[in-house]
Amino acid sequence: MSKKGIRLASLSHKYFMAAAGVFLMLFLIAHLSTNLLLIIGDEGAKFDEAVEFLTTNPFIRVVEVFLFGGFILHILLGFVIEWHNKKSRPVGYKVSTKSQTSGFSRFMIHTGVVIFIFLIIHLYHFFFVKVGLVDVYAGAESKHDFFPMVREMLQNPLVSVFYAVSVVILGFHLNHAFQSAFQSFGLNHNKYTPAIKIIGTLYAIVISAGFFVIPVYFMFFYS
Repeated sequence: MSKKGIRLASLSHKYFMAAAGVFLMLFLIAHLSTNLLLIIGDEGAKFDEAVEFLTTNPFIRVVEVFLFGGFILHILLGFVIEWHNKKSRPVGYKVSTKSQTSGFSRFMIHTGVVIFIFLIIHLYHFFFVKVGLVDVYAGAESKHDFFPMVREMLQNPLVSVFYAVSVVILGFHLNHAFQSAFQSFGLNHNKYTPAIKIIGTLYAIVISAGFFVIPVYFMFFYS
């Protein structure tokens, strides 16, 4: 493939990865909104209602297919882009810039790997239970009764710490990903880019903090 063809392929990869990333970032807002129902103090009643809706609504089932596709596409393209970047600079070099964006970008593949590991564990404990591949936890009345499962897992200090650390890393990943998506779509502008960076940082903090308070609640405040 010619150098021009490689550049075009690399750009298309970034467009698709950015599109998948935006879809996943929107999903995280909805997912966090549901998960925060775990900590409103009603023993998971509202959370169970939300889960019942999500597991029985045909539209949500279709969205779930696209969601898995988005995750797979985003992950695969992340590795492809990282491979292209390393191939384009086979000899290691020192990065002179100290900007915040470049600092995050250098570790995107690393934070992505941590998030991928967390995702696999998360799917094992919840999605695989929902589809019947894994037995339900003690205290759960059915495969859709997730509150006792969450309570049991997040009252385990090791699980809670792993969850908390993972969502903090997710926040760093999202902070760069939000800005990078706009850049991939060619939406950089001296007037708007500073605002995009601020919104991206606020988004990352809100999502990360929102998920972070859930293990904290079950470890220290649930009774």
